Parts: sequence; C-alpha cells; structure tokens
Amino acid sequence: MRIIWHGHSCFEVRDGAVVITDPHDGKSIGIKPPILKADLVLVSHDHFDHNCTRMVKGDYTTVRDPGDRIERGVLVKGISAFHDQEQGAKRGKIVVFKFILDGVSFCHCGDLGHVLTDEMVERLGEVDVLFVPVGGVFTLDAEGAKRLIDKVKPRIAVPMHFRIGGLSLSIQGVEPFLKGLPEDRVIRVGNEVEFHRDELPEKMEYWVFSP
Repeated sequence: MRIIWHGHSCFEVRDGAVVITDPHDGKSIGIKPPILKADLVLVSHDHFDHNCTRMVKGDYTTVRDPGDRIERGVLVKGISAFHDQEQGAKRGKIVVFKFILDGVSFCHCGDLGHVLTDEMVERLGEVDVLFVPVGGVFTLDAEGAKRLIDKVKPRIAVPMHFRIGGLSLSIQGVEPFLKGLPEDRVIRVGNEVEFHRDELPEKMEYWVFSP
C-alpha cells in the first residue's frame, strides 16, 4: 500500500488499483504540475483546484456524486457535505469520499468547511486514514480539523490543503495544526509513504506529507 502526495488535496493511493483524489493542474495554484495515472478519480467538488481530471492519464472512472458504489473493484461511499459553515450558502456543496483498498479504509474530506455531524460520522463508519483540510479560509482551520479528527477517530490523520512554497492561495500553513500535538505521534513521511495494513498504528498518528 502506497500513498503519494501531489500537493494541495491531491493524493494517489495505490494497492493494485490506483485512486487519485481532487486532481489539480499545478500551474493554476502556483505549484508543480502532478504526473498522474489512475483507475479511479474522486472529485469532491467542481472548483478548479480540485477537478482537473484532464491531468490524469489512463483508462479511469471518475466519481463526483454522493452514494454507495463499487467502481473498478473499489468500494466507494460518498457523503454530501458543505464547503462552508452555512449549509453551502457561501461556497456550495462537496462530497466526502470513503474508499477501501486491501481492507484499509480511507476518507478524503475535500474542501470540507464544517465539522461533520454525528449522523455523517456514523454513516462513514470506521476510518483508518483520514485526509483532512487544515488551512482555513476556504475550509476547516486547524482547530476545526482537530475537532473533526476527535469525532472520526481515525488511526492515521493526514493534514492537507495547507500553504506550501509557491502556492498562490492565501491559506495557513500546517504549523498551526501541528501546534500542541504530541511530538511522538507526528510522523513526517516526506512525499510518499509505503505501509501494510498490519502496520497501522494502535494509537493514532499524524502523518505529515511535504513536497
């Protein structure tokens, strides 16, 4: 099982099938263009920094809508949520996607702008790896992300959608999110990490990716 970060909210999760989340073109947001090839592409919402499927090569299937389905052998659950704290009045709706590869459950929150309700968390069920935005302004900020993590209780929490060098979006870096976290639970994994499901931690860890 391998996770590769392509910047912003774009991750590549591969284990037989290759799943890409929220592809961007790089240039439009000031960072390196990703090189992507997939079997399945999950698009949380139709904003330019999350929906650039033209960057993805291969014979892939794209999922944009809520609901439960199996695509390319991958079980996918999409839950409708909001891009803001006002029921979508400011920025519209998004889809939070849960998907399962080789018995490991992943949840990608896209540009989630609010803490999920108890009902949404119950619908999600068990989550091993949670990708959560932390940069604020357009999404959850550091404190909102921590509240969400406390509710979902993943085994691994991965911050995303934060400011990195060159990024043209005015959002916060990852540091406010990391402040106050137990240092021994924060794992800096670089650009990619490889693991087996038997190696998932018993006590929650925070995996921090970097360009």
